[in-house]
Parts: sequence; C-alpha cells; structure tokens
Amino acid sequence: MYLDRLKTDNIFVKNEVVKLESLTGIPTRKGLENAIISEGQIVNVVSNKYAHLTNENFFLEVERALIESDINYVTQSINRGNRSFAVDYILQDENFVVNVKTGADEILPMLRFTNGYDGSTAPSGRFGFFRKVCSNGLHVAESKVGFKLKHRGNIESIVIPRINEMVQMFMKNEYYDIKRKFDVLAETPIQDLSRFVQVVCNDTNIFKFEKSDKNPEPSKLAQMVIDTITNESLILNYDPNLWIGYNAFNEVLHKEMKKTFENQRQFDSRILESVMTLS
Repeated sequence: MYLDRLKTDNIFVKNEVVKLESLTGIPTRKGLENAIISEGQIVNVVSNKYAHLTNENFFLEVERALIESDINYVTQSINRGNRSFAVDYILQDENFVVNVKTGADEILPMLRFTNGYDGSTAPSGRFGFFRKVCSNGLHVAESKVGFKLKHRGNIESIVIPRINEMVQMFMKNEYYDIKRKFDVLAETPIQDLSRFVQVVCNDTNIFKFEKSDKNPEPSKLAQMVIDTITNESLILNYDPNLWIGYNAFNEVLHKEMKKTFENQRQFDSRILESVMTLS
C-alpha cells in the first residue's frame, strides 16, 4: 500500500519567541528584538511586529476545516530541520480517483499546506496531485487555498473557508484539465532516455546533466531520473513515456534536492511545462 510510504515527521515541535537581549545580554537594534527558538535552536530573528504562527494553530485548524467538510483524507507530514514544515492532505474519496493510461496508475487530489519558523516558508495552501504508485510523484497545481490570517496580539489565528466548496471548484475547473495533459504525456513515448533527460535539464536548469565539463556522462541526479524511468516502465509494463519522465524528475526534485517548498513548486511547474513541449 502507498500509505506505508508516506512520511510521518513530527511537526508539532517545541517552539517559542523570546527577547533576544535576554539571551545575549546585548541590546538589539529596532527590528531585531526577538528570537524564534525551535527545539532548542535559534532559527530566526524577528521584530516586535512579527506575529508567530505555530503549527498547532495552523495545521490543526486545517484539519478542523477538513473534518467539518466531511472529507476523507490521509496525511503526509514533512519536518525540515524543525524550521519549515508541510502537510499533505490526500483526499480519499473514490469519486476523486482518476487513472492515467492504465488502471494501475492512479492520481488523487491533494491539499498541501506549508508553514515555517525561519522565514523561508510562508503560511500557504495549494491544491495538487498525489500519484499512488511507484515514485509517489507530488504535483502542485496553480490553485491556491484562500485563507485569512487574523492578528490577535502576538498570535495569528487562521480563518479557512469551507474546504468542500473549494475542492468542488478545483475538481470542476482544474483537476480534470491537468489530468488530460497527463494523458497526453502518457501517450507520448521517449525514444532516447539520455537525450530526454538532457533536454529537460538544460531547459529548466534543475540540475546539470553532465558530471562535469570534461566528463559528459550523466550526473548522479540525471542517472537517477534515467533509472527511475526504466524501473517504472518495467513495473507498469509499458514503454517509457513523457508521463513517467515527468514523474521521475519530480521524484528527484522532492526526495533528493534540498530546496524550499516554494522552490519545489516552481520547479515542478517548470518541469511540467518543459515536458509538455516535447509531447
């Protein structure tokens, strides 16, 4: 089951905002009055105007909205150094499941919410897609989840609109449109794996295809993409195609590369756009 492969990091880490001067004994200039401490480490220095949003106040409010909307979901939680966090809410309603090319390759709609304590990850929510088989590719859509932050003293609370209404809007306006793009990719074969990976690498600048200027062999990450395409084609029992190629790049992007959640989203979009031009 794909559920066994979902990450379950602890995102409810111990955190607090303290006066920086109380820690150092040294006066601070305006705008650098407070330190955010997460699991015993200073991860950010902020001003008195900063309103600290804890994961408890954020993600638990998201889950409350999902429960109130009577939506069945499973979660994947990601903790990066006790500084930035993401939770994927993968929607389990059978009506939402769609197949790409064959019945074995299913995708589900997903809500990804992010938060951070170090300034690298703003509170955000987006719709996306979760691929159940093989590499479990994550794909982030353009639709944002519209929520409001309310300042109450030094604490921000979250006001999230009815998620079931947003899900229906997403399913109607975007989900099946991009699924059709996936179908086009799945019907377009890759004739030369190395050439395909090289073209996408050069087009997106996600990583270098060559090991070095003097060694034209595929780099470590490029070879991972090639191997993933080969392995998935064998598992699914059809020839390599652009859909598998797109997912292979996403596999490396999400699991091997140290990028912020926002940078991942941007590269995801760039990869899809690049691969679509080859269809």
